[in-house]
Amino acid sequence: MMHADLLAQMLARPAAPPALSAVEWEALLGQARRALLITRLARHCQAHGGLLAVPAGPRQHLTTAATAGARVAEGMTIEIERVSRCLRAAGLRCVLLKGAAYLRAGLPPAVGRVFSDIDILVPQADLTRTENTLMGGGWLAGSQDPYDQRYYRRWMHELPPLTHVHRGSVIDVHHTITAPTSRFNVEGHRLLAEAQRLPGEPAVWVLQPVDMVLHSAVHLFQEGEFPHGLRDLLDMNDLLAHFGATEADFWPRLLDRAVVLGLQVPLHHALFHLQRLFGTDPPPAQAAAVRALRPVWLPRVVMARLLTIALRPMHPSCHSPGEGLARWLLYVRSHWLRMPVYLLMPHLLRKAWMRRFAKKDESASTVRPAADQNVADPAG
Repeated sequence: MMHADLLAQMLARPAAPPALSAVEWEALLGQARRALLITRLARHCQAHGGLLAVPAGPRQHLTTAATAGARVAEGMTIEIERVSRCLRAAGLRCVLLKGAAYLRAGLPPAVGRVFSDIDILVPQADLTRTENTLMGGGWLAGSQDPYDQRYYRRWMHELPPLTHVHRGSVIDVHHTITAPTSRFNVEGHRLLAEAQRLPGEPAVWVLQPVDMVLHSAVHLFQEGEFPHGLRDLLDMNDLLAHFGATEADFWPRLLDRAVVLGLQVPLHHALFHLQRLFGTDPPPAQAAAVRALRPVWLPRVVMARLLTIALRPMHPSCHSPGEGLARWLLYVRSHWLRMPVYLLMPHLLRKAWMRRFAKKDESASTVRPAADQNVADPAG
């Protein structure tokens, strides 16, 4: 196996782990940690041959990861219920996004997934009421910096992250899934209109299946969080396999919805790299419609090369010539897609200033300013 794609190759195998050398196991575990996929790797090994097939040293790391992952998922389930109760008491609907939605809906991507926050979607008209309700429940904004507050509230698709004063859980309150200034601007009311209530839940909702996939795709390929990109690709791979088998006409509806929401390009990138890494193909009847998603030749070829590099974990075993340039170009592209130049340039200049001159102030505090921690690459 090639070291650079060792983790992807391992997770793509529907069989017991192959015989790896000690050096390969070290690279594999390092890649999995960097990609936030160590628990996913442990669950994969358990499901395909069991951890007893893994050498003793790596097996100890994977067993620990599996145990810790189960505790995190249990805690997140409890926290989601707290959020739901808090909103329900105020007559607000809790529409979960991404990891929280996968977990509460019992979807395959939740297996072995690392959870860092709870993302919810609310109507833009309900933002203030939702924020006040959550603040009453103990979730407060981490940064009171005027620039951060203005940046989020005027230009972003979410409020500043809210952190619980006692438990430390984080909630991201969205009113849509892309920045209003984005070239892939998606109106939140279109997503909310098709959201689905979970069976047996009085006030917990998730996006409809095709919107879950499209949200994952646009989040990855616009927000630029490529160090964890392999995890998001695996999420999409699981969703496509699950919904393709359980939802009638899922693929035609997915492709039609991408056109309606203007998300053809992110979906193309997702499907291209899912096929490259995991061999995931659309049904033959949809092959022509998938080809129609493709952007023009030059951007398509350039992006394919850049993403082939950037979707690898940021681990020494994955380094390749031009990696730094590829990641930088995609970083610039992600900002360029989200913001027009007249907003982008002042924002990047301020970020550069904060990185250069705010370090002394940061070292005196236990919490970094949100402008440096979250604003640059919001978690969508």
